[in-house]
Amino acid sequence: MNHRLVTLARESIKRHLAGEPAAQTIAEDPDPLPWGVFVSLHEPGPAGAEGPLRGCIGSLDLDATCLEREIERVAVSSATADPRFRPLRPDEVDSLEVTVYLINPPESVEGPEDLDPQEFGVIVTDGRGRRGLLLPAIAGIDTPERQIEVAMRKAGLEPSDEVRIERFTADIFH
Repeated sequence: MNHRLVTLARESIKRHLAGEPAAQTIAEDPDPLPWGVFVSLHEPGPAGAEGPLRGCIGSLDLDATCLEREIERVAVSSATADPRFRPLRPDEVDSLEVTVYLINPPESVEGPEDLDPQEFGVIVTDGRGRRGLLLPAIAGIDTPERQIEVAMRKAGLEPSDEVRIERFTADIFH
């Protein structure tokens, strides 16, 4: 059974692609917002495994007032504005696997020995403010070194660049 936030993300994408307005029944959220929200979209994989990425967008340091509205916004962006992929067509939405990540505040770490890619996501930042983030539990990311390498590449950083490393946990809903 889908979690309500996953259903919200999928329905938000469907409404947007159909040219319909966003949901009107969402109330302001009385609970504190997470530090960040990401929505990833994957094609179906073999035997229940996660398939190829089809879109992933998120936001950090949230200043929104409503978690549901932020999920709507990043879900639509994942489907239509991820520069790595063409925008989704309406007929693709139902077949995709949707995952919602609620990102908890990051903490600084000394190095790879403080990371576990299945448990923690990673953020690398250089002295000029370039930042790369990699979510936790990503298929094919099995070592902390690989996790840092991919996050640095996403930020446009070279392996020789000095970076500050932070880790974070996420509540993940499929």
